[in-house]
Parts: sequence; structure tokens; C-alpha cells
Amino acid sequence: MSEHAATEHEQLLEEAKLAADQTYSPYSQFPVGAALLTENGRVIRGVNVENISYGLTNCAERSALFSAISQGFAPRSFKAIAVYAPKVPLISPCGACRQVLLELMAPDAVIICQGSDALATKVWTLKELLPGAFDSF
Repeated sequence: MSEHAATEHEQLLEEAKLAADQTYSPYSQFPVGAALLTENGRVIRGVNVENISYGLTNCAERSALFSAISQGFAPRSFKAIAVYAPKVPLISPCGACRQVLLELMAPDAVIICQGSDALATKVWTLKELLPGAFDSF
């Protein structure tokens, strides 16, 4: 990884950490923040928003992506997303988020994940996160 990419990843993680402070997670007490990087360098944050009926909860990754799309950003144009959860050593997107990431992120996008253990930070590609994915593109 280049020094520029490493710095970009660190900055995106910092945005995800700030987002994690804004979650609505009264039931699980499990805050997750995400920061999505657009092609033009804009960062769009997302947080998990819970509902007492857990199936109606929305994850931080999807919140960021849905927010970006609603703001007019084109699908498949996002360079990277950082996901942060302070209450586990390392976080990774759930299965539903992996499928949405696959459809809405750029094919070569990276997913940067971090929890309470910064040394465990992981950077994945979409193909690594969801091999053999259902993909119509």
C-alpha cells in the first residue's frame, strides 16, 4: 500500500470513528460508524440505526451508501469505505452489507475495518469479502 493510500485510509477511519459517536443503538449498545469516500474525495458518514424490531435496523455501511445515493452520487463510483466499531477488536460487514457494497461500490473499492484493536485493522477488496457473489454487473 502506498503512503498516500495509507494516509487516506487513516483519515477515512477517523471519519468513521466520529460517525460512531452519532449512532442510535439503544438496544444492542453496539455503535458502528462508517465513512464512504466518493470519487471526488467527499466523505459521507453513516451510522447504525436500530429499531426495537431488530430486522428493521440499518447498518452503518448501508446508511452511508444510501445517503450518498440520495444525495445524487452515482452507484459504483465509491472508492472506499471505512467501518469502525469500538466494542470489538475487529469489525467486518454483515452479509447484507456485503451484498449492498458489491452492488453500489466501485469494482476495485476497498473496505477498511477497525475495532478497538487498531493493530487488527484489516483492508479487504469486495471479492475477498464476498467470493462467488451474486452479481449482475
